[in-house]
Amino acid sequence: MPLQDVGLALERIEAMLGKGESRAAENAARALLLASPEHHDAQVLLGHALRLQGRAGEALDVARHAQSLAVKHPASRMLLIDLLLEQGLRDEGLEILDQLAADADAHPPRLLQDVAQRYTMLGLHVEAEGCHARALKQQPDNAQFIYNHATSLIALGRLVAAEAALDRVIALKPDDADAWYNRATLRKQTSEHHHVQAIEAQLGKTPAGTAPRVALGYALAKELEDLREYPRSFAALKEAADTRRRHLRYRVEDDLETMQLIAAAFDGAFFAREHRGHDDARPLFIVGLPRSGTTLVDRILSSHSTIRSRGETSDLVMALVRQAGKVANKAELVQRSTTLDFADLGQAYCANLGDGPEQRLIDKTPVNFLYLGIIAAALPNARIIHLRRNPMDACYAMYKTLFRMAYPFSYDLGDLARYWIAYDRLMKHWKKVLPAAQFLELSYEDLVADQEGVSRRLVDFVGVPWQDECLAFERNPEPSLTASAAQVRQPIYTSSVALWRRYENELVPLRAAFEAAGVAIEHPDNGATP
Repeated sequence: MPLQDVGLALERIEAMLGKGESRAAENAARALLLASPEHHDAQVLLGHALRLQGRAGEALDVARHAQSLAVKHPASRMLLIDLLLEQGLRDEGLEILDQLAADADAHPPRLLQDVAQRYTMLGLHVEAEGCHARALKQQPDNAQFIYNHATSLIALGRLVAAEAALDRVIALKPDDADAWYNRATLRKQTSEHHHVQAIEAQLGKTPAGTAPRVALGYALAKELEDLREYPRSFAALKEAADTRRRHLRYRVEDDLETMQLIAAAFDGAFFAREHRGHDDARPLFIVGLPRSGTTLVDRILSSHSTIRSRGETSDLVMALVRQAGKVANKAELVQRSTTLDFADLGQAYCANLGDGPEQRLIDKTPVNFLYLGIIAAALPNARIIHLRRNPMDACYAMYKTLFRMAYPFSYDLGDLARYWIAYDRLMKHWKKVLPAAQFLELSYEDLVADQEGVSRRLVDFVGVPWQDECLAFERNPEPSLTASAAQVRQPIYTSSVALWRRYENELVPLRAAFEAAGVAIEHPDNGATP
């Protein structure tokens, strides 16, 4: 086939993939390979088409073959890396990623950005920052590169440098709304040093109802709250949250139904049956709703010399999906997850833990609270810590945080109330059926009121000797890239307890929903209101 025709065929296949037409792309790639069986780019596109169809094993075979045709070509190496990581083959994927990073300077700097993204996904923020810095040497005024570098700096706790980087992004690209929001979250704003007028001016240039107004509105709300201008803060927050909610296609009822299905499937009868899990005592899960103190507990425990945090990871969900196979809907996935080979599932999860000397490895993905039945069966020696928080404070903290793609229930007070009530019901179920030795429940309020006492209780539950470093978690040098990344660099504080009371009038609908459901609203002095 003439080279010009091959080029046109490749462009057509790429267009099909861009439109999600994976079956047509597969057929076109196979037709091209009939004429040119060893064509590297056609093999790569075939791999992408198979991956989109969920045919991971076939895609991996194709990717390996494509890489053998051009050992150092970045396209086949990147596809191979992604497929290996998706299938839990972390060590092999990381080895190839490191090789690609070493060679990346010979390619356009966009490749360094792609490599850094994979490092970030793996929680390797030092390596990600290095790639971003190398890309910036080639394009020092690229606003997107600077923004990405700032993200790595935040994870590493280099907050002053991150703020300076975001200042540059905003100067170069004032319409980058995310940069305004991220900058606002890096420190407490003061009357001498804030950006309220600048944010308001940028909002004035941004059409009503458009997506950029969301991040700008959250930035404005954060800075106004820091300045104690509470009514103005909530007004800005509500406008931004309402706009975000209108842009989402989300039904909270779907999540509520899933939680009911989980509780029904993982009932007392499930736990009465004998399950053969994987015998590994290292996994330690910290769960709860976002902004409930999970990152704080993660930092306290990972300050211990024998405990390492893996941050938030999709490893458990990915292992579950691979083990369950193709399902028609969530209900089928829930039901199938009760009959898995739990030893294989536990082993697949632990394959990502490496062979380091740590006694415990933390997975602090908050939504793992949905999978506690699976964890108990697959990893019987794992430990689970659940963080609770006053429902009003918990929901307000989520409401004022821009999570981007995650937690779609957090942008509407009605959705928040219903989700929290369903979550609370599920957690009470888990507390009743989980083995007591495996599960510890703590309150955020108790932790901040008695840091040493609760920290000692945590360490004792995990089963390691006490170390005083756990009381100085703010000195923990390990990276963190959660919504609390800036806060965990500070000593413990109590100012977030009962913060919702600054907005009692604005949060009346939330409180009313809780009271109608019989949910106790705790008093700041930790008694319950009558």
